[in-house]
Amino acid sequence: MIMSQDQNAGQSHNIKIGNSYSERMEQFKYLGTTLTYQNSIQEEIKSRLKSENACYHLVQNLLSSSLLSKNLNIKIYRTIILPVLYGCETWSLTLREECRLRVFEKRVLRSIFGPKRDVVTEEWRTLHS
Repeated sequence: MIMSQDQNAGQSHNIKIGNSYSERMEQFKYLGTTLTYQNSIQEEIKSRLKSENACYHLVQNLLSSSLLSKNLNIKIYRTIILPVLYGCETWSLTLREECRLRVFEKRVLRSIFGPKRDVVTEEWRTLHS
């Protein structure tokens, strides 16, 4: 498989392998990862966050439930939601992309831990990023 960026990147090219031709793709999924001809990670982050969000909404009622302990909710988070980001340790992220991932993580953790009681004012407050 050959993926390269050349001067004719906007034009359609066919790749010949043996006696058969294969069409050049702008992007495709390979082993669960979206690869683009520009080697851009933005599309991969979008698709992973979308998948992570879908997983979160499936277990949202469990995570915000007071019937389960916080430790069990953290285990649910680590075993169901975090594996969607498998391999992200190898990504070279910009500050904006890193912030997007952090915002999602904080949103999930806020739903697990719920509101917090302020020691000084004795009022309940919601946690913010």
